[in-house]
Amino acid sequence: MKHTTQLPDRPPVHERTGAAATAAAPAHTTTRRRPASRQWAAWGFLTPVVLYLTLFYAYPLYRNIDLSLRDYTVRSFVQGDAPFTGLQNYLTVFDDPTFGPALVHTVVFTTVSLVLQYAIGLALAVFFTQHFRLSATLRALFLVPWLLPLIVSASTWSWMLNSDSGIVNAALHAVGIGPVNWLTSPDWSLTSVILANVWIGVPFNLVVLYSGLQSIPAGLYEAAALDGANAWQRFWRITFPLLRPVSAITLLLGLVYTLKVFDIIWIMTKGGPADSSTTFATWSYQLGFGNLLPAFGPGAAVGNLLVVAALVFGLIYMRVQRKQGLS
Repeated sequence: MKHTTQLPDRPPVHERTGAAATAAAPAHTTTRRRPASRQWAAWGFLTPVVLYLTLFYAYPLYRNIDLSLRDYTVRSFVQGDAPFTGLQNYLTVFDDPTFGPALVHTVVFTTVSLVLQYAIGLALAVFFTQHFRLSATLRALFLVPWLLPLIVSASTWSWMLNSDSGIVNAALHAVGIGPVNWLTSPDWSLTSVILANVWIGVPFNLVVLYSGLQSIPAGLYEAAALDGANAWQRFWRITFPLLRPVSAITLLLGLVYTLKVFDIIWIMTKGGPADSSTTFATWSYQLGFGNLLPAFGPGAAVGNLLVVAALVFGLIYMRVQRKQGLS
């Protein structure tokens, strides 16, 4: 006798398909909504940055380019009806007799400041890696020039280098050397502002390079010492090569900062005497605000030359970093 087991009735295929689709619909909708919500959250976090860059970087840069391409006077600056002159302001700047000396002073000021700041900062960073007694205290004291307002630092150096009552000339007189006109002599004015700028910039190099040295494994130095390498060989073969990425970004930031140094030079020498310490930064200010009849267009053109120089070095840095990453 055969027994037949009767299976429960199944819903038709089209009914099952519809039910499955209905059950899967919420999960599919949630999956679709999650990327959208994340995208809106990303835009929410990105909006303040975009607004900040637009208001404080993009728009001022646009206005500066517009100033350099028009013949602005005080009246047209207020009314906004300056005629378009194209590259005439740039040609005026290139033909100005101040352009050559200002370019040389800018190159010398930037190059010497960067080299001395980096060399002294690196030497101090290596020195403080010894972790001797009072090391942390001395590192904190070296940060004082970096923390002081620039107007205070520049005023202090102006007093120290004063020809009549400065402490530097007093020290020179004590060792039998005659007074030096640090701020009023065309031969010494550029040197004076370089000294002040180096003093202010060394702490930044010290902090960044010291942090870079902390990331170098100590085992490399121990292995090199066991192989008979002396202190100079360990520095040249281990420290300096491994510090190159940190050194590159330190020099780039120092370059951008030094190119636009204005307040130190202006407070100490005002670009003088006889334009002997005039750089592009101070010349741009003199053209735009230093005369009764300001030349807004040429002043903006000089400022744009500084922007282009910083941009070029930034692109070079990015290209070098990309090549190193690929290799």
